[in-house]
Amino acid sequence: MEKPLQKPKILKVETVARSRLFNVESVDLAFSNGEQRVYERMRPSEREAVMIVPVIGDDLLLIREYAVGIEDYELGFPKGLIDPGEGVLDAANRELMEEVGYGAQRFDHLTKLTMAPSYFSSKMNIVIARDLFPKKLEGDEPEPLVQVRWPLARMMELLQQPDFREARNVSALFLAQQFFQQSL
Repeated sequence: MEKPLQKPKILKVETVARSRLFNVESVDLAFSNGEQRVYERMRPSEREAVMIVPVIGDDLLLIREYAVGIEDYELGFPKGLIDPGEGVLDAANRELMEEVGYGAQRFDHLTKLTMAPSYFSSKMNIVIARDLFPKKLEGDEPEPLVQVRWPLARMMELLQQPDFREARNVSALFLAQQFFQQSL
């Protein structure tokens, strides 16, 4: 039987950098074997995010959006932060309306993923949206998002697209494929 791991003791946490969007913290840790290390992380946030895999007819509905981190456009699924007091599915519906101009009558919450947990405490909820209907809400995007319909029957071919590389999108694609295989 494997010995249970003992979490390191946090000796000190201090903010080392701050911007309009981010707070970087230095975290001094003492491990159970006596080792001590200093790690850096983004300050933990209670806000989660949602990524929606919309299905319209026999197609997936994706967006092409500018990603400043890679200084290029990325093909992926609509996503956004969950507002305080908002549920996951309500946030999914709102983001869908803001980013692609559709609402959904049916949602399936697949899972909650962590993103780079060595540095962030962020969590992304992956949701399938079906039975879409036209409904547009004003979003916060700086430019209109290009919509791309992709045949559901060829969904895994997205992996060959040079602009479909973001890890959360790839994870959502595999989770959606598994969901659709089990529900047929």
